[in-house]
Amino acid sequence: MAQNWTPNSWRQKPIQQVPDYPDAAALVATEEQLATFPPLVFAGEARRLTSALGNVAEGKGFLLQGGDCAESFAEHGADTIRDFFRAFLQMAVVLTFGAQLPVVKVGRIAGQFAKPRSSNVEKQGEVTLPSYRGDIINGIEFTEEARVPNPERQIMAYRQSAATLNLLRAFAMGGYANLENVHQWMLGFVKDSPQGERYRKLAHRISETMDFMKAIGISAENNSSLRETDFFTSHEALLLGYEQALTRVDSTSGDWYATSGHMIWIGDRTRQPDHAHIEYCRGIKNPIGLKCGPSLTADGLLELIDILNPANESGRLTLICRFGHDKVAENLPRLIRAVEREGKKVVWSCDPMHGNTITLNNYKTRPFERVLSEVESFFQIHRSEGTHPGGIHVEMTGKDVTECTGGARALSGDDLADRYHTHCDPRLNADQALELAFLLAERMKGGRDEKRMVVNA
Repeated sequence: MAQNWTPNSWRQKPIQQVPDYPDAAALVATEEQLATFPPLVFAGEARRLTSALGNVAEGKGFLLQGGDCAESFAEHGADTIRDFFRAFLQMAVVLTFGAQLPVVKVGRIAGQFAKPRSSNVEKQGEVTLPSYRGDIINGIEFTEEARVPNPERQIMAYRQSAATLNLLRAFAMGGYANLENVHQWMLGFVKDSPQGERYRKLAHRISETMDFMKAIGISAENNSSLRETDFFTSHEALLLGYEQALTRVDSTSGDWYATSGHMIWIGDRTRQPDHAHIEYCRGIKNPIGLKCGPSLTADGLLELIDILNPANESGRLTLICRFGHDKVAENLPRLIRAVEREGKKVVWSCDPMHGNTITLNNYKTRPFERVLSEVESFFQIHRSEGTHPGGIHVEMTGKDVTECTGGARALSGDDLADRYHTHCDPRLNADQALELAFLLAERMKGGRDEKRMVVNA
């Protein structure tokens, strides 16, 4: 257990990105009520994820982490969850084939309600109001009443998370994740995509592999691993009062776990080593993510690693790099070299979304080519450094939204207004997300072929 740590020791530290609740008594009452609720996830599940991420850290797996920028109360529904899970599974199958490694599946879902903001206020015309900070805190409507932080929203977020987890578990274990289903969905995407010819060869090889498995008697009927899957949840641990209320001691180990999600991460704006978010996260045993932006120095990263993972446990810490397509080459190598020099065990993951946001036609968007460029640079740099590019972290949806430009269907700035539904930042739609997986799988397969040629030379 972490020394001099309790679930509420973060309250003695400076803190960033905290909403100003006008009714302190109501906030305390809400947190006390949450503390009586059942856990959303369980310690054994979190340990299983740590073990899987440990394999990724050792180069024996790949992490796919993705989902909504910020979940909303209004868009919660079975169809939304199903569509996301369907797109996510397709990405995972394609990446599994490309990497020839197990893919650890972690959704930004069932808890991703709070968002850090660059400004405390938002201005429209002559009216200035508090910024929208996610449905767990206040409302997106630009009215004075909606923007007041309301602690009762935490109860709504908990209940929505519980309902979402219930459906995800049913999908993951009840047959919806059957590999044959996912394969047919993938073939449908290839058939309909304007760039389908490019992906057809890889899709055909997956089909051949599945036909071979059937021929030797391996099918979903006699092998549960082909009809079930492990799926984990994650979110940014921004609202620490909510996290503390759902922090529970594991009766089998005596360790503390955040039971709000299997994995939680610390944002680029809240990673100060002597502040509250680092203090809270250092004491829980869940796997932790740490966002790494351009301002993070090599020494600063090593200090944070020592605080968050003093035992150097493989799978405990995932470094989620978010630089921007034009800043990767400048920033990533120095961090990799420092971590390698000190022998730190981490998962390296690429977030190609947050550093590539631009404004076009008065909409925030992310050009697909910049997203792809950052991922490609991430992989190339790791190959050059002799380290394992362990995963990707994307904001995506299973819906046919028009929030990111580019991709096979060549969405333009003029298309953004058609179906721009996000509550915060732009997301890849289902086709763009799967396209990214295919392009990445091509590159991973190419990297394996290069290694094989070197070995056989």
